[in-house]
Amino acid sequence: MKSLKIAVSAIALSAAAFPASADDITIGVISILEGAFAALGQDGIRGVEMAVADAGGQVAGNNIELVVVSSDASPDSAVSAARRLIEQDGAQIIVGPLSGSEGLALRDLSRSYPDVTIINGSSGAQDTTLRDPSENFFRFGGDGAQWMAGVGTYAHDTMGYEKVAIVAEDYSFPYTQVLGFMTEFCSAGGTVPAKFWTPIGNADYSSVVYSIPQDVDAIFVALGGSDAVSFLTQYQQAGFNTPIIGGSITIDQTVLSSDAAFRDMLIGAPAGTPTVSDYDSAEWQAFSATYSEMFPDGLGAPSIFAHHYYMGAQAALLGLEAVGGDLSDGGKAFRAVLNDLEFTQPTGGTMRIDENRNGIVDNFVIEVFEREDGSLGTRAIEVVKDVNQTLGQDVETFLAAGPVSRDNPSCP
Repeated sequence: MKSLKIAVSAIALSAAAFPASADDITIGVISILEGAFAALGQDGIRGVEMAVADAGGQVAGNNIELVVVSSDASPDSAVSAARRLIEQDGAQIIVGPLSGSEGLALRDLSRSYPDVTIINGSSGAQDTTLRDPSENFFRFGGDGAQWMAGVGTYAHDTMGYEKVAIVAEDYSFPYTQVLGFMTEFCSAGGTVPAKFWTPIGNADYSSVVYSIPQDVDAIFVALGGSDAVSFLTQYQQAGFNTPIIGGSITIDQTVLSSDAAFRDMLIGAPAGTPTVSDYDSAEWQAFSATYSEMFPDGLGAPSIFAHHYYMGAQAALLGLEAVGGDLSDGGKAFRAVLNDLEFTQPTGGTMRIDENRNGIVDNFVIEVFEREDGSLGTRAIEVVKDVNQTLGQDVETFLAAGPVSRDNPSCP
């Protein structure tokens, strides 16, 4: 398990150059820095570093020390990382994790450490906050179903797609993304004749590629990182050209920055996301400019991971400032602040959380386009405001449908 200790002033410095003191506030960060999602996790760390740099490296007169521990997308690795941060590094605040099933595991673990506050990074599994939420686990960016708001309706009513196949990784976050897409798409009259679930880190998609029904109008792809690159590359090499509908981490800068041959196949592809690479709000333009300045070797634009880890760290710092950096009450006052916190997010909207400590989000239906320099980006087609975790439905009705899974939902 990799770990990295970073002391931060106006910019990230080495621990030796900026030694820890008794007045430091330690914030633990859990992200994936190895395997199929490594590029995603690295951009998440960039987001945290941006938030701390925005605060000048201090909060309430105390220096901020980041201790970063890598997980590997598995629940056990996330739990081990959190225990290490709490028990060895003394972190009372953790920002993370990145992946869906990791979030469920840390939600459960948080109950064993009631004086520690976990603020989600980008983990988007629905039940992390929807069912049996924890009082010391917060998620300001919403879940993966919220990130699909508007896409199913757009695919059916505007793109004219009637039959869509699903290709997604086999764990809780893609299940949640599929729920968000199918809730609208099936209600609009669409059907999903086939779903293909693949393991994280899969290298050979040939059996999936040649099993996708040829009479579907499009393929909804919910794969991330190198998994998305592998599938799209192999699909393109096989000579197929069925249109793609993207999950949030499939049509993301972490994938669009790839130089793979499939890139032309994605131009015009719609997707759903709270993060638009080429959004024209003043807030996003400033955020993107700062990202490019701080990380000249980073991606072509901030990814959803930089965006959401930034918000998690921003919430932590705003809460710490409000309580004067004092967590001596076991973080009770700090968490009370978080419950009522509202702040302007990088895209310009107001971020706030519901009674389950889950974000109410503005979501975007986007499309991939080619910039003048030949690189790929995303632009907004539609904004869906104030998306809650039950997608606008009555809470009891929504919960009665049961937890997401491989088979839930299904089109009637």
